[in-house]
Amino acid sequence: MPVVDYEKYGEMLDKAFENNYAYPAVNISTIDNANAAIEGFVEANSDGIIEMSAGAGKHASGNLNDSVLGCITLADHIRKIADQYDVNIAIHTDHCPPKLVDSWLKPLIEETARRRKKGRPNLFNSHMFDGAELPLKENMDKAVEILEMCAENDILLEVEAGVVGGEEDGMDNRGVENEKLYTTPGDMVYVHERLSEVEGAKYMFAATFGNVHGVYKPGSVKLKPTILKQGQDAVAEKYGEDEKFWLVFHGGSGSGLDEIRETLDYGVIKMNIDTDTQYAFTRPVVDHFFKNYDLALKIDGEVGSKKGYDPRKYLAKGRKGMTERVVQACKDLRCAGKSMGK
Repeated sequence: MPVVDYEKYGEMLDKAFENNYAYPAVNISTIDNANAAIEGFVEANSDGIIEMSAGAGKHASGNLNDSVLGCITLADHIRKIADQYDVNIAIHTDHCPPKLVDSWLKPLIEETARRRKKGRPNLFNSHMFDGAELPLKENMDKAVEILEMCAENDILLEVEAGVVGGEEDGMDNRGVENEKLYTTPGDMVYVHERLSEVEGAKYMFAATFGNVHGVYKPGSVKLKPTILKQGQDAVAEKYGEDEKFWLVFHGGSGSGLDEIRETLDYGVIKMNIDTDTQYAFTRPVVDHFFKNYDLALKIDGEVGSKKGYDPRKYLAKGRKGMTERVVQACKDLRCAGKSMGK
């Protein structure tokens, strides 16, 4: 099926790792941008990852402000639409801080468990626990607990050690100490040792190397991709080449293409591009209203025009703009044209 199962997901990530490319991880919060993400992967003939945050779930549930219900709704929609295409899609939840584990992450894992008991496929393919705000041992203690739950239900887990700077979806790390933006080789070895406690589990690791959420002018963000190589080498030296991580690049929006591609050589197989795709969706919508101001509004005694304010008109333009940005991300990450197909 185009929405992958556990084994297919692992094959996707292995193939990317072995061939030095990565998948864009596209955040969505509405049906329109979910469709844009799928259509972008289809146009690029690339497999990919679609993800959502707790905030996206709240938005999708309307006035209910129910992050669990909203994410279930979005995931069900993605599955139904993606199943009509040939590329493979993995459905993922983004940053879950410790305070949301019990109220958001665990209920989603439990929903998958309920579906599996009825012979239905997983709701989500992977989740992210972001315990970076905790001391490393506490972070990994919690991560191991969650990884055990995930492994029981054929779900991958993404974890993070080190802090991604900037601000995203209510997570504000703009004042964090500089040294916390860089994961050390020792940290990476420790993370490997702790996650390996869960036999047979599959996981991804978001190590930090100066990356920052949001988008900034050139030169503002000081990335050090070699940190990823140093950490991978430390793991390989102690435990063997086969133990290197599937790495995740957070805060990738606005990064230089050379820096992005350097990280692919060090094992990055997933890169989040939320800021760029938000802008790509919004820019054509703004353009629509600037160009159709007199049609979209009833001004000076006129009645406007349904063509100017019909949401389907401007949302279709936003979807097209976001689709194009997803295609560009696939090209940048070298996964375009490499779908594993059904």
